[in-house]
Amino acid sequence: MKAKKEITLFEFGFVAKDDRAEAHSRVQKVSASSYDYLKRMCLGDESDRKLLKLRSLDGMEVLQVQNYAGVIFTPDKTQIEVLPKIGKSTNEEEGEEQARTSLLTMLRALKGFSHIQTASANITHQKMPLLEVFIGQFLHSVNTLVKRGLRSDYVRREDNLAYLKGKLNVGKQLRHNFINKHKFYCEYDEFLLDRPANRLIHSALLNVKSHARSAANQKLAQELAFVFHEVPKCHDHKSDFLKVKSGRGMNHYDVPLQWCQLILNGYSPQTMKGDHHAISLLFPMEKVFEDYVAKIIKAELAQSHPTLQLETQATGEHLARYQQKGKFSLRPDLLIKHDKRNVAVLDTKWKLLDSKISNANLSQSDIYQMFAYAKKYLKRNADEQHGNDVVLIYPMQANFTQPLPTFFDLDDVHKLWITPFEISGNKSKWHKPEKLVFSIGSIIS
Repeated sequence: MKAKKEITLFEFGFVAKDDRAEAHSRVQKVSASSYDYLKRMCLGDESDRKLLKLRSLDGMEVLQVQNYAGVIFTPDKTQIEVLPKIGKSTNEEEGEEQARTSLLTMLRALKGFSHIQTASANITHQKMPLLEVFIGQFLHSVNTLVKRGLRSDYVRREDNLAYLKGKLNVGKQLRHNFINKHKFYCEYDEFLLDRPANRLIHSALLNVKSHARSAANQKLAQELAFVFHEVPKCHDHKSDFLKVKSGRGMNHYDVPLQWCQLILNGYSPQTMKGDHHAISLLFPMEKVFEDYVAKIIKAELAQSHPTLQLETQATGEHLARYQQKGKFSLRPDLLIKHDKRNVAVLDTKWKLLDSKISNANLSQSDIYQMFAYAKKYLKRNADEQHGNDVVLIYPMQANFTQPLPTFFDLDDVHKLWITPFEISGNKSKWHKPEKLVFSIGSIIS
């Protein structure tokens, strides 16, 4: 499905079919058929309703994309690219490039996406939609595999031949050649490229070949399809994945097969459904950001403070107790521990702050949440001088580049810090306050 029309917007942007959308700075116009398809998804089952919300804007019916980034194809071949909102505050072209790079950088932390290459994505030099970036990376991984050499395997064959090859199948010889005595019904092994890994790659190639739109990707897909023309397509890719043999001599198949998993099992964690089965590439940004921050901070702590442990999605504390049972579970994103003792609570928020306005646009509900985390997870530290800090981590962008200069005092010596996290393809960094305390006597600078 090659795109006939391409639309780019940021998270929480709007699309509409109304002609008034063309004059509206916040709304992108799509065709009536595309809009109706998306509206059916919006009003469909629960998984699709999370992606879009039906709204009214200046008297115009619109659909608002939610906190998902990626690409949606509609049945009339319209491609809607949704980028992370952290690119909103810069100029349009620069913001789009920054948003694409940030998304690809963070995706590497998600399970099943570690094979994504951000350095070679080539998206900082040209405007290339996410779907095209993914297709390009898959094709280049297959091209590298071909240069190193495809692996063949012995395949069991049966055939009625004019000469004896391998072993004669006596039963089938009598059945098929009782009259044609000059024929031999044989069983033999043949050294062929027909093996599960190659079948999977061929099927994935044919899949992306129909979606590629850039001339370079189309050309490379055509060349690679020719290389695999002797390899049959897989009829049951799930069965073939189970048959793939890993080990010595197969390491160079790892990355192409990881892409095959992504392509043949659906392009993303969230797949839009419907009668037309239009392709989607959508990622929940709150989860992507949380997983990426956890990965970077865990690596930082392992290097600078090996005695500290990072626990994700911690459990064990409740907001209240009722009839001796905990109620309303509290689950902070990140919990830092020292010798099984909680010393700091961190929570990620995929929201845009602005340090130039009052309270930096912080949500009161987020402060309530951190207050509860401090009182419940760090309650044993209330009489100590250290290990009482809770931290909110937001994505760094043009309007929020430094931690807020001081902490919020939550009483009982608990402090709340507001910090930015810089997402960079070269080296991401958590910008911490100068006096953030992680453990007894251990100040992180």
